[in-house]
Amino acid sequence: MPFTLRNLKEDLEDVGSNFDGSPDLEFRLATKALELEESGLSYQRVPPGYRFPYGHTHKKQEEVYVVLRGSGRMKLDDEIVELKEWTRCASHPVRGEATRPGRRALRSSSSARPISARLRARTSMASDWWG
Repeated sequence: MPFTLRNLKEDLEDVGSNFDGSPDLEFRLATKALELEESGLSYQRVPPGYRFPYGHTHKKQEEVYVVLRGSGRMKLDDEIVELKEWTRCASHPVRGEATRPGRRALRSSSSARPISARLRARTSMASDWWG
């Protein structure tokens, strides 16, 4: 059975600078590198004190976030939940989401279906998510 092996930190391009945010934001997308067709995977390192300036909502997509190191909070619609190491948070469709770290950088991984053009059209971005 074929497989694809990649190191998330060494083999994948950091696209964090594409998000118009902190220069220390690290964001690596593994879906294409792992040749995934039915799922997606990413790695994020969000520096302390940084807030994503926007959140997003999917009409059908589910996402799972796992905190690998650090702590922070996630805003799911109007509810804010605390995140700590090894916390898993499942975000269900039609639920908006955005994360922000605590005093240390928040390192997390998220998994979801790959974003097709059709799914991307069903994703809504909202600025000033944290109010």
